[in-house]
Amino acid sequence: MGLYGAPHWMSRTPVTRRTLLKGALAGAASAGLRFSSGSASQSSTDDRVLDDDGIEEATIAELQAAMEDRRLTSRILVRTYLRRIEKLDPQLKSIIEVNPDALHIARELDRERRERGPRGPLHGIPILLKDNIDTADKMSTTAGSLALVGARPPADSTVARKLREAGAILLGKANMSEWANFRGFQSSSGWSARGGQGRNPYALDRNPCGSSSGSAQAVSANLVTAALGTETDGSIVCPSSICGIVGIKPTVGLVSRAGVIPIAHSQDTVGPMCRTVADAAAVLGAIVGPDPEDPATAESAGRFFTDYTQFLDPDGLRGARIGVARQVYFGYSPEADRIIEEAIQVMRDLGAEIIDPADIPTAREIATFEAELEVLLYEFRHDIDAYLARLVESPVRTLEDLIAFNEAHADEELRYFGQELFLLAQQKGPLTDEAYLNALEKNRRLGRQDGIDAVMDQYQLDAIVAPTGSPAWKIDLINGDHFLGASSSPAAIAGYPLITVPAGYAFGLPVGITFMGRAYSEPTLIRLAYAFEQATKVRKPPELLPTIDTE
Repeated sequence: MGLYGAPHWMSRTPVTRRTLLKGALAGAASAGLRFSSGSASQSSTDDRVLDDDGIEEATIAELQAAMEDRRLTSRILVRTYLRRIEKLDPQLKSIIEVNPDALHIARELDRERRERGPRGPLHGIPILLKDNIDTADKMSTTAGSLALVGARPPADSTVARKLREAGAILLGKANMSEWANFRGFQSSSGWSARGGQGRNPYALDRNPCGSSSGSAQAVSANLVTAALGTETDGSIVCPSSICGIVGIKPTVGLVSRAGVIPIAHSQDTVGPMCRTVADAAAVLGAIVGPDPEDPATAESAGRFFTDYTQFLDPDGLRGARIGVARQVYFGYSPEADRIIEEAIQVMRDLGAEIIDPADIPTAREIATFEAELEVLLYEFRHDIDAYLARLVESPVRTLEDLIAFNEAHADEELRYFGQELFLLAQQKGPLTDEAYLNALEKNRRLGRQDGIDAVMDQYQLDAIVAPTGSPAWKIDLINGDHFLGASSSPAAIAGYPLITVPAGYAFGLPVGITFMGRAYSEPTLIRLAYAFEQATKVRKPPELLPTIDTE
């Protein structure tokens, strides 16, 4: 479901608390829809579109209000996004395919709204799915690989079904790091054989991070209202941070993974990627809950909410105890450090009690990645075979088949990097092996009781914060990712939630701040992240610049 990448160095830029707080005024000034005059609801054959400045940064609540008072229809919204995709995505390579039925679905949802009213906050809202999330429609699900072209799943994934039931329009499939960045050691995040190399919307020569790269690119560039990504370790929060959006990596078990191409069931999760915390909260509420197709979700019974927008509190940081995880998660990027230091001061000004440092005791041991990799290899060997076996049609049925396919199509699939992780996983035995069980137990101990739980208990914290990662590095297909560091691994191996929110910019490149907490603490994290976002309003839309000026 997604790993991110490997190290690089970035240039410096000063970010002050004053500039963060000034962002609130700029954000407020740019908020609100700017539609052309007149009603947009006269006819289901209405082929009008919005001007670009009438759709950029539009929120779910603003779109719903416009549709309710008949200034907008879902059909016009979809046509507008399709036009933007046609115009802008050849530069970005964020979307592998669009849903050929999207306009028809939008027309039917417009009719339903007129006749019976909206189903809820996502009625008529276009949402993009990462290309590892099954849909039983005219779209493919391939994890970016040519090996799954022509494969057909037996049904929608649970999250796709829930979005349809909520009235959302599945607009298309997002490009991604092929096989969720779990194929070879020298990958370039955002590259897939099907979709090519995705590009960062803030500077097209920069990497979008992985593996939910296309979801982040498209949302950031206003090619879609919202998207779903998946994360095993960093693949929602890293691209969200680097592309300047909000990403929620839910607790493992809060959202079903049934019908999602896996890496590892102990860490995989599915979550929303949006431009605002409010939008991400709205999408999260539509996809949560127990699912008999995913046994891990049984633990969420009585612990999930169908409306996470109820936790949006602009004063939510007042009185909160926030710990700063410095060891390992600061120091690799002076730019990220500077931005997060200013963000911490903003939270202090908003009434939070800052405990600094509040280091995760196991951070250094987690950073070796040894136990985590062992678990991922074992579980991938088991989980990918199980996924492939259930497909109604597929050119490949096992990991062994995938390896053989890549070797037979090396010019297309192995041109830039290999499949070392596939080969290592193929050597692993069953999930009853002692090596696997010991590594899994170690992961959970390091991430949970000796890690996040330990520091939160010690200081009675509501959440822990750290830089999500560095600014984006330059795309390098030859050498792969130039990855400096990140803070996602403790929550990844614990199965705990994360939220990243834009915190600042280094030479125009976004940097996010991560809020992390215990299992099923999404309400608290949403409250804290929303309060920070509303006080700062850091995000500004990208301009698809060819490069950045460092002079």
